[in-house]
Amino acid sequence: MNISKILSAGLICISVLNATPTDETVTLKGKTVKLSGNKINVGDTAPEVTLVTSDLKEVVVGGKTSVTQVLVVVPSIDTPICDMEARSFNETAANLKNVQITVISMDLPFAGKRYCAAHGIKNITVASDFQTKSFGNAYGTLMGDGILKGVEARVIFIIKNGKVTYKQVVPEISTAPDFKSVLDAI
Repeated sequence: MNISKILSAGLICISVLNATPTDETVTLKGKTVKLSGNKINVGDTAPEVTLVTSDLKEVVVGGKTSVTQVLVVVPSIDTPICDMEARSFNETAANLKNVQITVISMDLPFAGKRYCAAHGIKNITVASDFQTKSFGNAYGTLMGDGILKGVEARVIFIIKNGKVTYKQVVPEISTAPDFKSVLDAI
């Protein structure tokens, strides 16, 4: 392991020690579901997390970059609302400059690759948190109980210059996010 990875791991450990567990909830068809992981609020530094893309490559999200990051967290790319969300953001991304949109779920990368090929998804990155659930834990988006325990809830973060500038936790995960609010925040 090189020194930058060791230092990065140390910084992640320090930030986790200083993190506050989330107290947020969502509903799944009306049933309350507690989220788990660290609570991230607007104004917080966006933790860097490594995910696996549908092309079986590692991608880092969060942290300070030269582009605006839109992190679209969904339960599963293969469900109707998640599909509509991914397609909408893919279409939107074609017209945005200096914006990187990443759709994040627990789906295996193979499902992401199949999905992208079947639906012509070329303007966004589809990534998986399946290996370590590090994104869900770092950003507090994991469902902590209920039938979908361990799956991501429906949440959107916008990150500019390494800071979270927008957060939308969709109250009922079986409904779509407020797209207009997201676009206005970009």
